[in-house]
Amino acid sequence: MLPLGGLGEIGKNMTVVEYDGRIVIVDTGLMFPTAEMHGIDLVLPDFSYLRDRADDIEAIVLTHGHEDHVGALPYVLREIGMPPKIYGGMLTIGMVRSKLDEHKLGDKAPLEELPAGEKVKAGPFELELVHLAHSIPDMRGVLIKTELGSMLMTGDYKFDQTPVDGRPADISRLAEIGSEGLLLLCGDSTNADRPGVAPSESSVGPALLRQFALCEGRIIVTSFASNIHRVQQVIDAAVALDRKVALVGRSMRKNFNIASNLGMARAPQGTFIQPREIENFPDERVVVVSTGSQGEPLSALRRMANNDHRDVQLRAGDTVIFSATPVPGNERAVNETIDRIYEIGAKVITAKDAPIHASGHGSREELKLMLNLTKPRYVMPVHGDFQRIRLHAELAEMVGIEEENIFKGRNGLPLEIDDSGARFGEDLHVGTMYVDGVNIGDPEDAALRDRREISADGIFIVVVTLSGDDGSIVADPEVILRGVAFLDDADGILEDLKDLVEDSLEDAADTGTREPDLIQEDLHDAVGKFVWQRLRRRPMILPVVIQV
Repeated sequence: MLPLGGLGEIGKNMTVVEYDGRIVIVDTGLMFPTAEMHGIDLVLPDFSYLRDRADDIEAIVLTHGHEDHVGALPYVLREIGMPPKIYGGMLTIGMVRSKLDEHKLGDKAPLEELPAGEKVKAGPFELELVHLAHSIPDMRGVLIKTELGSMLMTGDYKFDQTPVDGRPADISRLAEIGSEGLLLLCGDSTNADRPGVAPSESSVGPALLRQFALCEGRIIVTSFASNIHRVQQVIDAAVALDRKVALVGRSMRKNFNIASNLGMARAPQGTFIQPREIENFPDERVVVVSTGSQGEPLSALRRMANNDHRDVQLRAGDTVIFSATPVPGNERAVNETIDRIYEIGAKVITAKDAPIHASGHGSREELKLMLNLTKPRYVMPVHGDFQRIRLHAELAEMVGIEEENIFKGRNGLPLEIDDSGARFGEDLHVGTMYVDGVNIGDPEDAALRDRREISADGIFIVVVTLSGDDGSIVADPEVILRGVAFLDDADGILEDLKDLVEDSLEDAADTGTREPDLIQEDLHDAVGKFVWQRLRRRPMILPVVIQV
């Protein structure tokens, strides 16, 4: 069992399960870039291990439709080719098909719905999806059976006894798996630090209705676009108060349409209005459901907060409800968005103010219940940072799992199990892959290092023109600065810098140095030393030598 993502982090979940030389992949997720990843669009697992193993892949199995579990699929398929089958629940397959269509891969992908409880053969594996509850419909745990034994990848789950769709987790099947004998459990660790039991998703609807009833102006609700149950409850509350609903954000509209076509979401006729029609209705008759709950730079809510949205301009009297909590790492972006909304004069309600959000991940007591139901021989916590992985491991010890049978892993460290037991294998040292535009690259790419350097202290470009015969200066050196902050004495520094450049070039000519590379190296060192002494900065220095 080789985790390529999702350990030591929350996001880009991807796991390789290998038996007898054949492979099943569980999930192909992504992460969104952090602030220091300049110009990067997406962060993917490092799946280079699979490039030379494409013919060994029997199937890809997807637990649910969240981006951190399916978002990397188009890039995986482009890099390693199509597997024989891609399995998932009905909504998951619908959302993935739409995503692959955008990448011009939809016609080629062997997508197949696998109903919960049905079993299929994939080489030496038998695959079964187990119904679980989460913040999106059609959440499935993945049971993989081999001759050696079986393993269960829980994916994201909670034991919600009153889910919105009336379909709680299949506890009886989990108990059967435990009685049959489970070799390995790989369990969700996201909320291993939270005591008790996560609130039911159905408790959010009445709380939203109470908040809506107190609002006199427009209501803007932001949530994950994939949280179909949450969007449904917002719509139900709006209908109860005779308000029209506008879905704002491409992914919000797309996901609701997919769920509607599959019979998983509904709204009375006449409920929806187009975003451009919002101003045609009184403020007290409008609810906007928007993307942007995580402060994403290009999301609909972020653009509203910056007065940059085509159809919705926030104003005093509006109420913005964050029906989500920040994913770890997104706190700063969310807080910036909230502060900007306050500056506009609108009111903000978050989960700290009212019970308008329920996590889709089980808390500590639910993680214990999963362990007790399935009774695994070995446990490997996944889907969490190292703190949560350790806390999950401690929970496993509490319910009676032997410490030596609990494996706290990391990405790239395979867990090997055979008749003699379980142990970690040789670390493959996998990293991450970045998507920049249409290209996929390594995080150590020089361009990314350059971006970080330029963002910190700017760039000095020094252009010199020399004679190819004797190395003499043909034209005055040109110095260009970009991104150098607080340079009050720019003219004086530039003149001194040009004098320094001329001195360096004259020294090179006197010593007979003619190779452009050597001249550039000398210029780089001289300019770098000068800038550090004068500005205490280490900008990128780019010497350009032109010989005529």
